[in-house]
Amino acid sequence: MSQTHRAEPAEDAPLVIDVHGLTKSFGATTVVDGIDMQVREGEIYGFLGPNGSGKTTTIRMLCGLLTPDAGEGTCLGHDIISESNLIKLKVGYMTQRFSLYEDLSIRENLAFVASIYGLKKPRQAVRETLEKLGLETRANQLAGALSGGWKQRLALAAAIMHEPKLLLLDEPTAGVDPKARREFWDEIHQLADNGLTVLVSTHYMDEAERCHKICYLAYGKLLARGTVNEVIRQSGLVTWLVSGNSQRRINRLARDLAGRSGVAMVAPFGATLHVSGANDNALQNAISPFRSDADLAWRKVESTLEDVFIHMMQSASDNFG
Repeated sequence: MSQTHRAEPAEDAPLVIDVHGLTKSFGATTVVDGIDMQVREGEIYGFLGPNGSGKTTTIRMLCGLLTPDAGEGTCLGHDIISESNLIKLKVGYMTQRFSLYEDLSIRENLAFVASIYGLKKPRQAVRETLEKLGLETRANQLAGALSGGWKQRLALAAAIMHEPKLLLLDEPTAGVDPKARREFWDEIHQLADNGLTVLVSTHYMDEAERCHKICYLAYGKLLARGTVNEVIRQSGLVTWLVSGNSQRRINRLARDLAGRSGVAMVAPFGATLHVSGANDNALQNAISPFRSDADLAWRKVESTLEDVFIHMMQSASDNFG
C-alpha cells in the first residue's frame, strides 16, 4: 500500500457512533438492511460499495437527516431517532456536489455559513477558518471561479467552521485532481489527529487505504468491515499475477480463464492480469493447464483491496433487480 497510515485511535477511545439493525426502505426496495456499526473518536471510517449500495442513506440516518424504519443506537451520545436535532448541530456534512453559492466570494460564503450556525463571533470564525484551510489569499475570489480542488477546500472549510465533533464526507473528492486529493486527505488526517471523527464514502482504493477502518456495503447489506488488512484477509481471496511477452497473449489468456470453474475474477492491470479465486485448490486446478506456457510468468501475490472490492461487487446481489 502506497499511502502512509497515521496512528490509529486507541481501542478504548469513546464510541462516537454505536448503531444496531439500521434499516431503511424506499417503496418496495430495502436500501439499508440491518446494519450494525461502531466508530470510535478520532477514527477515519471509510464506506465502500457500488452506487446504490446504501452508503449515502446510512450516512444520512447517522446524522439525523433520515429516520430509520428499524434499528436503534446513538451518535455523539444522542439517540439517532429521538434526538436527531441535537446530532445535526454537532455534525459537519460535505456532499459530493459543490453546494455553496458560486456568485459569492469565499469569505462571503463562510460568513453565510457562520450565520446559519448562529456562531457568536462570526467574523473571528471566518478569519480562523480561512487561516486553517489556507484560503486567506483567495478570500475575495468568487467561488464559481475556483478550480475543483479549491472548491473542495472551501466546502471542507464550511463543513468544519462550527467545530463539529463528527465530519461526514460523501464522495468528497470526485472529479478532483490527484494532487488536490492528496492535500485534502492530509488535512483530513490532521483533523482526525486532533480528535475529529470522520466518516467518508469513496470509490478510490488509495483513499480507502488511508482510512483507519473500512466497511463494504453492497445493495443494503454490510459484507465486510475492519482494517484494510483485516478485510483482505477475511475475504479469503487467493490471487495470481500473470505477465506475458505480448499484450495479445495476455488478452487471450483473460478470455480463456474467464468463467472457468475455480476462477472468481480475471482483472487486467496494465500489461498483467490478476487471476483470483475463493478456493486455493480450485484456482490451482483452473490455471494449471496454462502454467506450462513459456510465454507466461505466474506469481502468487497478496490480494489487493481492489481485487477484493471487484470480487465483492461481482458476487453481490442487486436489490433493485
